[in-house]
Amino acid sequence: MSDFILKKASILCYRIYDIADEIDLERMRQVVKEDARRARLTREGSQYLQLPNPPLALELGRRSLRLLGGEVQVEARVRFFDHGAASLILSVPVAPGLSLSELTPLADELYDSPAVETLCLEILQALRQQAQSALRGAHLWEQNESYTVIFVEEMEGHPTAQEVLRSVELPKLLLGEANPKHLSAGEWHDVIQANFSYWDDDLVIIDWNSAFVYEPSGSRDIPDILEICNAQLLELRYYDSVLDGQTARIYAALEEQPGGLKAIFASPYRDLVRRLQVTLLEMNEFIDRLENSLKIIGDIYLAKVYESSVVQLRIRAWQATITRKQQALHDVYQLLKGEVDTARSLTLETIIVVLIVVELFIALGPLLRH
Repeated sequence: MSDFILKKASILCYRIYDIADEIDLERMRQVVKEDARRARLTREGSQYLQLPNPPLALELGRRSLRLLGGEVQVEARVRFFDHGAASLILSVPVAPGLSLSELTPLADELYDSPAVETLCLEILQALRQQAQSALRGAHLWEQNESYTVIFVEEMEGHPTAQEVLRSVELPKLLLGEANPKHLSAGEWHDVIQANFSYWDDDLVIIDWNSAFVYEPSGSRDIPDILEICNAQLLELRYYDSVLDGQTARIYAALEEQPGGLKAIFASPYRDLVRRLQVTLLEMNEFIDRLENSLKIIGDIYLAKVYESSVVQLRIRAWQATITRKQQALHDVYQLLKGEVDTARSLTLETIIVVLIVVELFIALGPLLRH
């Protein structure tokens, strides 16, 4: 069978935003709602994955989402991460009886839906106003990270993971490709190559923009791990833009620095050095918080899913880019600090010379008068 009938499924639409330099999760819990809970992993084997500072999860109830086929009621929730990200999740119900191919047009619409963007941003703005006291360095980056998970709990005939994996409709669903033509063998393989199963009746396929999760147990651990990865990716993208902006401002400031006699005795780079020092300290704190958002102990199923997600989302490449830019800023910092130290030494030497000259005049003054 190449097209399976869904009996219980939903589409999880994630929109993740950077809203602060850091979020005080305990303060957020008090401010937003008392029944907000820290997220935890529940699937068998999840004890090998640790959330040192688990994100704060809050159920937001039903919301109306206007799609091309009409208005639907979706379940909304939010998760706040201590490293400054807020993840909005809309759970769109899938009507029982739909096949994978029939679900493809809806999935394609939700992958880049303006309606999803509008609703998530509307919810986020209300939450930000309510929770200002829990946000340190509050802001709202103009970009966000989007991801979609096709979450299936039950299909007709209870197919095995290998049977589902052989479906020709599954890669098209992940791509949102509604064209009746078949994908090429190469494209089909590329889409489903990152697949994992723990039992013979569960399956996860991870792509760069979407994932398919077949989980009869109903556990949301795998979508949660994918969410954490996307939150990490968003933060890396955000700090990459911060580093770009900081680098541009530094080079602009260098071009505007005055020369002349004043620059010889007092370095014009002192403010730049302080600014660079603050940036490098903030980057170190950010990397620590990001790396501590999920710790892997042992090479088991969920850890492998996490590592595959990191690869598919190119998180390592973003980390390498940030490290390279951070090192470039550190090199600039060392050069400018050398300039400041040189200017300080020159100033001290000049003062010493002036004092020596003054003392000579005082000592030789009587002789000169005679």
